[in-house]
Amino acid sequence: MAVKIDKKIKGYSVITPDDKAREAAAAAKAALTVAPVESPVDNIVHMHERIERPEMLIGSTYKIKSPLVEHAFYVTINDIVLNQDTEHELRRPFEIFINSKSMEHFQWIVALTRIMSAVFRKGGDVTFIVDEMKAVFDPKGGYFKAGGVYMPSLVAELGSIVEDHMKSIGLLHDPEMSVHQRALIAEKRKQFEERSKKNSEVIAVPAVSQSEAEAEAELVVIDTADNGSFPASASMCHKCNTKALVLMDGCQTCLNCGYSKCG
Repeated sequence: MAVKIDKKIKGYSVITPDDKAREAAAAAKAALTVAPVESPVDNIVHMHERIERPEMLIGSTYKIKSPLVEHAFYVTINDIVLNQDTEHELRRPFEIFINSKSMEHFQWIVALTRIMSAVFRKGGDVTFIVDEMKAVFDPKGGYFKAGGVYMPSLVAELGSIVEDHMKSIGLLHDPEMSVHQRALIAEKRKQFEERSKKNSEVIAVPAVSQSEAEAEAELVVIDTADNGSFPASASMCHKCNTKALVLMDGCQTCLNCGYSKCG
């Protein structure tokens, strides 16, 4: 393609491939000598084992009353607040103490609290300790705590308390039920309550007075409020470990989480 030159040519030179290589090397060297751009300083404090214990910590105390022991256990979990009064403020567990009059468990309680406190101060993702503790089973058998929730061991209930505490400080989050799931559970509870009322009316003896029959019927009806009470005849749900599995329409249905063997 022809190029028309309007200006007067004062000089010229031929650029060889070696000249191009030298120019590229010089440009790269100049780029290295330029002072690097300073990145913004990351002043966010994360949990790690080098953080010293402050003079005061925020704590919560929980009570465990297990049928496996004579006296109650009191579990205190203290938290440290990181990046306080900033947008990056975090509350993380720092140490745990367990106190009880039951001295037969003193050794393993002291060992467990020291190990758990060390894990908390180590930093990182410490939520794994919940699953590890809840998976401990007592060879003599577990028990049901208030609300019908099955606990395979005393250590598992300690893990459950740690889980509840981590949820309260925002370290763990429950998977939220959809509106459809909540409506389904409420409908199942209502159906079971209505069926219990009908059964109580059929069982009532005609010879007794109406007030006595109503009293008898009320004893059969279960309390389906959100206080965790479920029918005494309910079996344990393997999904939520709660004694809330009842037979409805020929299918085992959980009144707590909505699980059904029939889908």
